[in-house]
Amino acid sequence: MSDMALRLFTTPPAVQYHYQAKTLRIPLLRPNFIVFQPRLFSSTKSSVRSGTIRCKATGESSQSSFNPTVYQGIYGPWTVDSSDVREVILYRSGLVTAAASFVLAASVTFLPDNFSWNSIIKQNVDLFYSLGAGGLGLSLLLIHIYVTEIKRTLQALWAVGIVGSLATYITLAQPAGESLVQYVVDNPTVVWFIGPLFAALTGLVFKEGLCYGKLEATVLTFIIPILLLGHLTSLMEDGAKVTLLGLWMALFVVFAARKFTQPIKDDIGDKSVFMFNALPEKEKKALVKKLEQQKQSENLN
Repeated sequence: MSDMALRLFTTPPAVQYHYQAKTLRIPLLRPNFIVFQPRLFSSTKSSVRSGTIRCKATGESSQSSFNPTVYQGIYGPWTVDSSDVREVILYRSGLVTAAASFVLAASVTFLPDNFSWNSIIKQNVDLFYSLGAGGLGLSLLLIHIYVTEIKRTLQALWAVGIVGSLATYITLAQPAGESLVQYVVDNPTVVWFIGPLFAALTGLVFKEGLCYGKLEATVLTFIIPILLLGHLTSLMEDGAKVTLLGLWMALFVVFAARKFTQPIKDDIGDKSVFMFNALPEKEKKALVKKLEQQKQSENLN
């Protein structure tokens, strides 16, 4: 796994929502805990310590009486708190919802026509589509990426895909008496309208595959656009589409399930970076200057 990629895409915790306009406490500046890296995307891995020192914002209560695991970040030590755990679980739950909904909706392709559940799934296929899109949206809202522009781009693609899906359903599928999903199957050019939603999904699995070396995520990065483009251009035979769809279903389930085998901290990343980014520019410069002085002092010693 590329450390540069991990620094670029590693997921931030709730700090970006809860630590805005707050300042860092003095423990962040203690020399024995600081390893300053002037670049945002450092290749130095975080070290781990046990203790009560925390990278925290002013006004945060110090009611923790236990000794949490302390991770050494670029700008200071940090710990995993309950809000971090909650957001990571919600992020992973959104992926599970998206995967389960997609598999249910796509399963009609492989089920026999006389299967008892087939008609029920077909009648509710748009509901499954909506649930899956909602789950993906939740994950994109909570996804932890250092570069805000990348996160906003994925969210924008999701939003465009939602608008396109609604417009297609209201103006095309519903008047034709078909579900949105069936209309897309019968009319490949409609992929232009729903495609951005799946482009956002592709970006998410690409990030997961690049950061954590997940094979299933890496393969999905190629399967999703290939299948959609093959359907859009009508250059792919139905047999090939069905094969890729089956692989997509299987790998999506594996990908979502395996997220829960990762430590919570993996989906958080370096929390100190996001606390640093939440500081006003003046305080950022003061902190950087302080850390540089500490590094120079350590080098002299």
